[in-house]
Amino acid sequence: MPHDTELPVIIIGAGPVGLAAAAHLHERGQQPLVLEAGPTVGAAVRQWGHTRLFSPWRYNIDDAARRLLESSTWQAPDPDQLPTGHELVQEYLFPLAEALGEVVRTRTQVLAVSRSGIDKTRSTSRADTPLVVRVRSSDGHIEDLLARSVLDASGTWHQPNPLGQSGLPTPGEDLARAHGLISHPLPDVHGPERDRFAHRHVLVVGAGHSAANTLLDLADVADQAPGTRISWAIRGNEVTKVYGGEAHDELAARGALGTRLRRLVESGVINLHTQFMIQSFDSTPTGLTVFADTVGGPTQLAVDVLVPATGFRPDLNMLSELRLELDPAVEAPRQLGPLIDPEFHSCGSVKPHGERVLAHPEPGFYLVGMKSYGRAPTFLLATGYEQVRSIAAALAGDRAAADDVHLDLPETGVCSANFGQPATLQEAPVALPLSATGCCSSP
Repeated sequence: MPHDTELPVIIIGAGPVGLAAAAHLHERGQQPLVLEAGPTVGAAVRQWGHTRLFSPWRYNIDDAARRLLESSTWQAPDPDQLPTGHELVQEYLFPLAEALGEVVRTRTQVLAVSRSGIDKTRSTSRADTPLVVRVRSSDGHIEDLLARSVLDASGTWHQPNPLGQSGLPTPGEDLARAHGLISHPLPDVHGPERDRFAHRHVLVVGAGHSAANTLLDLADVADQAPGTRISWAIRGNEVTKVYGGEAHDELAARGALGTRLRRLVESGVINLHTQFMIQSFDSTPTGLTVFADTVGGPTQLAVDVLVPATGFRPDLNMLSELRLELDPAVEAPRQLGPLIDPEFHSCGSVKPHGERVLAHPEPGFYLVGMKSYGRAPTFLLATGYEQVRSIAAALAGDRAAADDVHLDLPETGVCSANFGQPATLQEAPVALPLSATGCCSSP
């Protein structure tokens, strides 16, 4: 990578992993610069901030970030409490950004990453040429920033998977979204969006913990708003893995989630549709008809609103001038792809990995955090923290520390809802990328 150590290491995204990367670099005497498109740090987390994580605080704070925060007046939250996304931002990410100081720039959108003065085809002196990050500020000003290295921790929250079974939008899906009949993932059904769901027929599509949390919230609404109907559609033929370890899960909150969901399905509060293959949508400004193939033949379901919980995929457009080597299946770094393929792995079976596994043919560039997992829903927040610790060590010249990767997690019942189906129907559980001991995606 370029030897000009006066240049910063640019981190794209000021979520938990991006800010953890900055803390590790700061601790090693490196110069980080964090670029966040949103108006504040943790902007994506705030969009699902009403959701409570099923992992307590002790698993959600990075070690280097903790050391930096403890040098200030910060008071650590109760390690056994379960934070919401909003609490994670307010009590952890905001203080961490303040401790990092002026290295964090918000309202700064990254448009592209390349090499300074050369395009993707140029090989001569490539490794010694600084990376360039083109950004646009909130006033529309565009500038190019030079970097020694770039870590893309921008996540996948803003690019949800389409509902089509071929990885493509279902016919009629775009129009249904335009009519407002398809919500965003993890809607706040108890808050400002309640009127959109109360007294209505709601269909939740997906087989992960984000779907489970939305279903449980909708069941609470149905208790208070008679006439609220809840349907749940999955492509698989059973939901045992969604229920998880229940009483055997060391994370009690996650086990309780599965138990309650199972009881709601068994009692008929939630109407479960298995082997439900969506074929098309027919929408009007006031309602949506879902046409699907099922084990009993073609069927149609009339609903008022659909909640997609079918996972996310990375936006790679801004990286088109870089020499990336991606796994053809999950779009993760090539060496990482086989280790996280959701057809063969849950988050509990993914091995710790660091800088060497995350490296690309483009020297000095790394995908980290949720985005490093591409389309795989098996990401752990603790994994992201270990990724950036290893990379920071490598950038500081400490090869031994970079290669000494490890990850200690408690025993859990089930890490992900893996039915052996295509990734478009698998989704990270609650808290997206933020549960340190459960898979996510979630941001």
